[in-house]
Amino acid sequence: MQSIELVRDNLKHSRDRVLARVEEMREHAVVFPTPHGGAHTLWVLGHLAYIEALVIRGFMLGEPNPLAEWEKPFDGDGTSDDPSLYPPFDEVLAKCREMREWTLAHLDSLSEDDLDRLSANAPEGFEDTFGTYRLCLQFVADHWYMHRGQLADARRAARLERMWL
Repeated sequence: MQSIELVRDNLKHSRDRVLARVEEMREHAVVFPTPHGGAHTLWVLGHLAYIEALVIRGFMLGEPNPLAEWEKPFDGDGTSDDPSLYPPFDEVLAKCREMREWTLAHLDSLSEDDLDRLSANAPEGFEDTFGTYRLCLQFVADHWYMHRGQLADARRAARLERMWL
């Protein structure tokens, strides 16, 4: 197996495993995962979409972030349980899916050797995290997994059944 296949599998599995925890949360989208707050489902979804666009389109390709207007609500100082501060759940979920599908489609246009290309706009001091296409693509897969625990906790707080994978 070439590493491009591993990256592709990681992107698909992280998408599938994370979004499986989201589908039933529509009516519980702003339930905090802990009694002290935290990242609720709506925030996590928007954050995943925003960061994926930032890393892939911005850092890796040097393009403008198509979700730049989502920086404040989804990468700002904190979360709120006021749904009026966020786009509607279905819009955020659709945009999250769209960002991952765009990433996968772009990956399909690359070769194994392309993964070692230098990123167009890696932030200074973060070259070991965002310095190549491979690093950026793996980061976004890992980032989705990092937030999976918050989604699991939000599901638990909403009294929904635990998911095992």
